[in-house]
Amino acid sequence: MKIDLTAKNALVGGSTQGLGFATAQILAGCGANVILMARNEEKLKAALSKLPVVASGQKHRYLTADFSDFASYQEIIKNFFAHNEIDILVNNTNGPKAISAMDAGLDAYESAFDLLFKTVVQTTMLAIPKMIKKKSGRIINIASTSVVEPIHNLVLSNAIRSATAAWAKTLANEVGQYNITVNNILTGNFDTARIAQLISAQATASGVSSEQISAERSDKIPMKRFGKPEEFGHLVAFLASDFAAYITGTDIPIDGGLLKSH
Repeated sequence: MKIDLTAKNALVGGSTQGLGFATAQILAGCGANVILMARNEEKLKAALSKLPVVASGQKHRYLTADFSDFASYQEIIKNFFAHNEIDILVNNTNGPKAISAMDAGLDAYESAFDLLFKTVVQTTMLAIPKMIKKKSGRIINIASTSVVEPIHNLVLSNAIRSATAAWAKTLANEVGQYNITVNNILTGNFDTARIAQLISAQATASGVSSEQISAERSDKIPMKRFGKPEEFGHLVAFLASDFAAYITGTDIPIDGGLLKSH
């Protein structure tokens, strides 16, 4: 099975590193025209230079936008969609800080809501009208296994990503008639800077070494390892392709078997 995304336009959030960048590389390798989106222009330029070009006329570019500044993001993304249309939207943002439910104040929830919910809804609802007109589109939300099983000390992500997943299921039911699919990927532990950051924070809070925490996390995964970012990118490419045309409204775990139920 060869995934061919030639001439498809894909907007990928948080795509200068980690899972976002791996996704952008895989989509580009399948022939898609990739628009990288993140807040650091220098990192965007560096990432752009690493994307493969495998098809005639294929062209990649970037959009500078800060997900954590919703007022600014809203204007930037509105302007983008006023002049562009996409076939594939990968909603991916940096995660909120690690914090417990007892320590999180309302301001922290508001910031996380802007970051993880409002940016996703705003971007998606701007992309959808042109997808409806073409009767084709793929919306892929990068979520977390916390949608099913809350993760300790990540109350902001646990709460808001669950809301986003429920919204996505509702949207999928409404736009399926236009051949638009909407799916959530429930991400487990992958070898990225984000997981290293979370492990470091846990180590600081617990007084246990990062190496020990990493080993304990790996041991809880049936496959006894963290995922490779490119493995994640392959799943996104499949969901973006015609092979996944009848898959919508789903929460798809990619976690090495970590979830106990789903």
